[in-house]
Amino acid sequence: MSWNAKADLRACLQSLPAAATRHKIEIVVVDNASSDGSPEMVAAEFPQVCLVRSPVNEGFSSGNNRALAGLGAPYALLLNSDAVVAPGALDALLEFADQNPHIGIIGPKVLNPDGSLQYSCRRFPTFAAGLFRNVYLGRLFPNNKPAADYLMQDFDHASVRDVDWVSGCALLIRHECLEEIGPLDAETFFMYCEDMDWCLRAHRAGWRVVYVPGAIITHAIGRSSDPVAERMIVEHHRSMWRFYKKHRAFFARTIPPLLRPLVPAGIFLRVAVRIGRRRVVNPLLYPVLRLFARGKTDKATQ
Repeated sequence: MSWNAKADLRACLQSLPAAATRHKIEIVVVDNASSDGSPEMVAAEFPQVCLVRSPVNEGFSSGNNRALAGLGAPYALLLNSDAVVAPGALDALLEFADQNPHIGIIGPKVLNPDGSLQYSCRRFPTFAAGLFRNVYLGRLFPNNKPAADYLMQDFDHASVRDVDWVSGCALLIRHECLEEIGPLDAETFFMYCEDMDWCLRAHRAGWRVVYVPGAIITHAIGRSSDPVAERMIVEHHRSMWRFYKKHRAFFARTIPPLLRPLVPAGIFLRVAVRIGRRRVVNPLLYPVLRLFARGKTDKATQ
């Protein structure tokens, strides 16, 4: 699925032939009404790719469901347009899946463009993790346990492991698992949390969700959504709320009854804090940080 990510999409498609040299793959690009010439680029430069053009931006879930409809292959890989697949990575995923028929969903090792680890396999969220993750409280206590547990920072990400969920930026699902649990929940999730919902549904149906570090993908997280960052912040938290409502019984095990009424208020507060930080705090702090950095540079050159 792609939306206004022409350069990234080109790099993604260019990486795929070397990623699967021992398996035949079919590549489907669903374009969600891009205005940057992405579909024209695909048609001109990658004629072997099946291009599906959506007349409107239907979101991540609906876009991917278009590609999943009528799937006849034994596996489907969701892959973000801002991801580049390492040579042999798809072969590694497919061979691992063939050897482990009881695994429904597989996630590869995901790296940031600078080579650092991207925490793409995680535990299901808790109320405590929500208090610390991506808000100022987390910055005050950067080594807090709830956020670290959520991101699985106690795991070296160097070995195969069963996990709660894996990121939809690169997610392999078995056809039989897809048939049993159904496609992404596009009615509930425009984008964000649909991968977490999918993995939870797979667990409930008895399928394993596994992280496989032998397959490596580099993901420039949020590149296509950065131009509409505030809208994406709102959309992310709307999906968080919908995930909580959909799986309220699941969270009843981890959130005490007295705290449950605070969940919607907490999600709203997170939205306000994150947008406020972008509009007010960051513009005020950025010049100060630049002056501080310049001062350190001047001293170093004296």
